[in-house]
Amino acid sequence: MVKVATTRLDRARVARVALDLLNETGLDGLTLRAIAQRLDVKAPALYWHFKDKQALLDEMATEMLRRMAADLADGPDPADGDWGAALTGAMRALRRHLLRYRDGAKVYSGTHFTDISYAAPMEAQLHRLTRAGFTPAAAARAWLTAYSYTIGYVIEEQATAPDGLDLTARAERLKDYPLAVAAGEEMFRGYENGFETGLAAVVTGIGATLRGAPSSPSGD
Repeated sequence: MVKVATTRLDRARVARVALDLLNETGLDGLTLRAIAQRLDVKAPALYWHFKDKQALLDEMATEMLRRMAADLADGPDPADGDWGAALTGAMRALRRHLLRYRDGAKVYSGTHFTDISYAAPMEAQLHRLTRAGFTPAAAARAWLTAYSYTIGYVIEEQATAPDGLDLTARAERLKDYPLAVAAGEEMFRGYENGFETGLAAVVTGIGATLRGAPSSPSGD
């Protein structure tokens, strides 16, 4: 009897296949059964590695992070000692990577990473911020604020950009609210420029409110 060579099924391989399938089905259509079919295994085989879909999403987000970290490690430091440019560059890279996957920001948001791939890039960013005059607490808040803006922006972008929003129909519904009508063009068109404008406002605000701020007394 001739043995057929098979590729070993492990968490990383399942996550890679799931990310490929994500671009075809979106998050709502991504099921363990569909992934098992793509891997040519029975669905129960996946439960050996993942207790539920959330555990799979955690591994998928971690694989996304590994890929992003590898890309950033291969490239030059975009800003050296300029904390604002470095933070801006990191958020641009995060958005760029999330957009590589359908519903990428939803997959990434709220997950628990399964390894410490995030630690080295985060440490480098926090170190740069503290060298620039941020307290450790303010540096953490600065990073989280920019990160949260980026994740939230891409979630909204991916939710509306594929088919676009019918601004004519929206304007008709809101005809008694002219400022809200006019806001539609700014909010739902030109996502690239919109992201850059918002990110600049976030980074400027971080510099104005967090850089050089004294640490809060314990218990406040």
